[in-house]
Amino acid sequence: MTFTQLLDQFLAFLASERNSSLNTQEAYKRDLTEFALFLKNAGKQITTATAKDIRRWLMLLGKKGLKRTTVARKLSSLRSFYKFLIRSGILNVNPAEPISFPLRSRPLPKSLTVEDMTLLLETQPRQDFIGIRDQAIKELLYSTGIRVSELTGLDLHDVVFSPEMIRVRGKGGKERIVPFGSKARQALERYLPERQALLKRKNKKEETALFVNTRGGRLTQRSVQRMIRQCGWQLATNQALTPHVFRHSMATHLLESGADLRSIQKLLGHASLATTQVYTSLDVAKLKKIFSKCHPHARRK
Repeated sequence: MTFTQLLDQFLAFLASERNSSLNTQEAYKRDLTEFALFLKNAGKQITTATAKDIRRWLMLLGKKGLKRTTVARKLSSLRSFYKFLIRSGILNVNPAEPISFPLRSRPLPKSLTVEDMTLLLETQPRQDFIGIRDQAIKELLYSTGIRVSELTGLDLHDVVFSPEMIRVRGKGGKERIVPFGSKARQALERYLPERQALLKRKNKKEETALFVNTRGGRLTQRSVQRMIRQCGWQLATNQALTPHVFRHSMATHLLESGADLRSIQKLLGHASLATTQVYTSLDVAKLKKIFSKCHPHARRK
């Protein structure tokens, strides 16, 4: 069986059984194709590759200046592919399994202070459809901590006002229920009549998307990212503003207010608690500052 046939089967497996997104499938395809080309130049095939071959490829990627996180992702792609080949009975051993690739400490997520977030949300320069819609988007992003892909994937029937909940479809098609607060509710209640009026004017009453553009179609992730980036001018900071900053800020503020990690994990839709634990570093940094300022044995001259 050729590499192309094996790759097609693997991608079909990702789509059908893992429900992986198109972006994830493209990343796997790109990584595996690069490795197959590397092996071809060395006179080998992907089914006969050894751990030594994989280490040589990873070293080559490192010399090219690729980020360690990128190289680690490519190794993960190989591991998943070879696991699939073993599951399919094509191979008996996963050559990528024994290879470790230690990463440097993960950078802390960027977040805004409560004061900056309040300023951002209370500033609404436009009172037209776009301004009202964008305000609802910002409030919902901060209130729920959902990803931008989850936000643009929301349909009208995913929103419930009593109690205030949204149904979110996260990574891998997994659904979860996330509550939202009163500010987000007020912004949504103001936006929905504007949405209905716009769709009526555009003769698109059948549109199911919660957030729509001025033509009546579903709002794209890129449009939301652009809008959030443009909001950054309101803050006296050089930090690039993205929808993910809203997500990190929400999680950080919850933790600082006493929320437990398990609850934050469920709200964010993290499959592993280890992913959520990065926020404890932010809290520890704050605790260290308080300790240094207040503890008698910390205030040494």
